[in-house]
Amino acid sequence: MSQLNILKSRIDTKKAKIAVVGLGYVGLPLAVSFAKAGFKVIGLDTDSDRVNKVNKSVNYIADVTSQDLKILLSKKRIKATTNFKELEECDVVLICVPTPLKRKYLPDISFVLQAVRKIRQFIGKNKLIILESTTYPGTTEEVILPILESKGMRCGKDFYLAFSPERIDPGNKLFPLNKIPKVIGGINSDSSKLAQLLYRKIVKHAVIVSSPRAAETVKLIENTFRIVNIGLINEMAMMANKLKMNIWEIIDAAKTKPFGFMPFYPGPGVGGHCIPKDPLYLYWKAKKFGFDSRFIKLASQLNSSMPAYIVNRLKDMLKDRKNPVNKSKVLVLGATYKRDVKDLRKSPSLDVIELLLQDKIKVSYFDPYIPYLKFGKINLKSIKLSKDTIKKFDCVVLATDHKCINYREIIKHANLIFDTRGVLKNIKNKKIVLL
Repeated sequence: MSQLNILKSRIDTKKAKIAVVGLGYVGLPLAVSFAKAGFKVIGLDTDSDRVNKVNKSVNYIADVTSQDLKILLSKKRIKATTNFKELEECDVVLICVPTPLKRKYLPDISFVLQAVRKIRQFIGKNKLIILESTTYPGTTEEVILPILESKGMRCGKDFYLAFSPERIDPGNKLFPLNKIPKVIGGINSDSSKLAQLLYRKIVKHAVIVSSPRAAETVKLIENTFRIVNIGLINEMAMMANKLKMNIWEIIDAAKTKPFGFMPFYPGPGVGGHCIPKDPLYLYWKAKKFGFDSRFIKLASQLNSSMPAYIVNRLKDMLKDRKNPVNKSKVLVLGATYKRDVKDLRKSPSLDVIELLLQDKIKVSYFDPYIPYLKFGKINLKSIKLSKDTIKKFDCVVLATDHKCINYREIIKHANLIFDTRGVLKNIKNKKIVLL
């Protein structure tokens, strides 16, 4: 049997040992999914705290439960380590490390490079390596492949390489990891087919595209679609306010059309790991080829301006009610970037709080998922919500629409509510101001 067929057989019979490099919001759920499917999985991370938590069945990711970890650990299906030498025992390596931005329009793939150099150091022949970290088109072919081949091994002969973008939506119960189709772009046909065989053990659909750069661009265009449409609807919300119209009513009416319209909703900005950053990877790459993506840049700038717009609207409201701005007390409801998720990454709520503090406004916040905030110039503890505390504030800013918040109590006791998420859009009350 050829080496390729041996690897195929090991994957198909679930005897292949899988390494997942990076145990964050993508890597840990992926590791757990493969372990649940019957594979032995090693989770690798440079963060010893994460490693210890996994090995002690302590959940730190919304999409993974401590019970899942406990069961898989007891069956010896999963373990975590900081020792990259354990890559030597693995047949498959999945790279799920962060890809932030160095500056506004400059990608940072340093974590990917570190991971790939470790893999090159410890990995042998006849292995499948897949990058899942979001990156610019060409990374797999132009950066990763040369590093892996630098010691004389050749892709398609000695190892196999593909890109498959992560598509996890943290906290989404309707579409967990195993219900989201995978897109695969291999360096060659064998690489694509091996990756497809692997992913079909945990998802129903695994679609092969022509190249890694096509797969890399799939992820970027998905999030570009979102950032552009969110930017558009945020601008429409600003315009509707000037024209004294209710943007929420307009969106609800527009979405009754069964074709040609998809509802997006305004808010205090965009947060999370993907939407604020991923389209800028595409913008940067296109710029290298002399193409200026005006939609991406404009949408990014517009969404980034929303926290300042929120604060300026709020100050105008306070002035209209004869409240001196620098003596006003404001309560921000919700610190996370998304409803019902314990995740602060690039949360626009944090920008709103920082801007309020800069204007010498007395700010407090409440978030059931975040007991304290120590971020930049913010150093606050989440308050306890009660009718007496709510009454003390000149305005309550609804920044993140957690379902567990008792909005009836907020409406009943607040002096003024600025709803930036449209939670209270169907309630007629003079104290409620919609974005």
